[in-house]
Amino acid sequence: MSQDDVTCQDPVLLETKLPLPLLARGKVRDIYDLGENLLFIATDRISAFDCILGSGIPCKGRILTQMSLFWFEFLKPAVRSHLVAASFDRYPRKLARRRALLEGRSMLVRKAQMIQVECVARGYLAGSGWKEYKAQGRVCGIPLPPGLRESDRLPEPIFTPATKAQTGHDVNVPFRYVANLLGVDLAGQLRDLTLDIYRRAAAYALERGIILADTKFEFGFVDDDLVLADEVLTPDSSRYWPADSYRPGQPQASFDKQYVRDYLESLAWNKKPPAPVLPEEVIRKTTGKYLEAFSRLAGQQSLAPAPG
Repeated sequence: MSQDDVTCQDPVLLETKLPLPLLARGKVRDIYDLGENLLFIATDRISAFDCILGSGIPCKGRILTQMSLFWFEFLKPAVRSHLVAASFDRYPRKLARRRALLEGRSMLVRKAQMIQVECVARGYLAGSGWKEYKAQGRVCGIPLPPGLRESDRLPEPIFTPATKAQTGHDVNVPFRYVANLLGVDLAGQLRDLTLDIYRRAAAYALERGIILADTKFEFGFVDDDLVLADEVLTPDSSRYWPADSYRPGQPQASFDKQYVRDYLESLAWNKKPPAPVLPEEVIRKTTGKYLEAFSRLAGQQSLAPAPG
């Protein structure tokens, strides 16, 4: 299925307003406090260059949620997650009237004590990793062979953690920074778990014609157990490339919002709010990229129809 073969008729959801305590409103997710649990709602917001755009991407929130649910299930043999339920029938009764809004784009999760480090795994040289390598010959302090090209596959996947920034870009840091911050044992556990999850997911994706170039995970503690939290292996948190068009030595086509970034780069915009409105063609093709990634990886030809 190509990106031109898929459509989404959902109305765009940019913001939610529920009669619940709003804990956070991020670039994509609205998070509400339900006591012991949290309600995660993935909107259709999209950001680029640390700016939330005024144009939403139809179906994006439901795709992100359903991809995360797929991967949480797939990764059960490797790691526990913070997921409690995604079936609306298991939601608190006070949310009953919000079914049309919440079903398919939300999940109940346990509150976790989050670890303030982005756990990044890279199997290919792209993005900030490529920039670091060109400047220093290494990524996050890890020496790499000379002569590598942009998008080259690395000899082995590497753990390249980053500090979590509330505003602006996350900052890549060496492993010793994480060890000093969290202790050597926990830092090593995070590194090993991150690389194990990456290898499992990358092998699965490649069987379906998709290269998982890199991805980032968030972990936290629930009842003293280390759990995988937030979203996982979505096009917002991962760099997915079609394997059949992979050509090292240059940027790659991707199943993420790089298409939006490329469009914005073509404009005379200073990358500060307010952001330009996206043309319908860019919106449609971006939805198509997200839907194609979901279809290939989750093995589903389409999203379930939105309720209501």
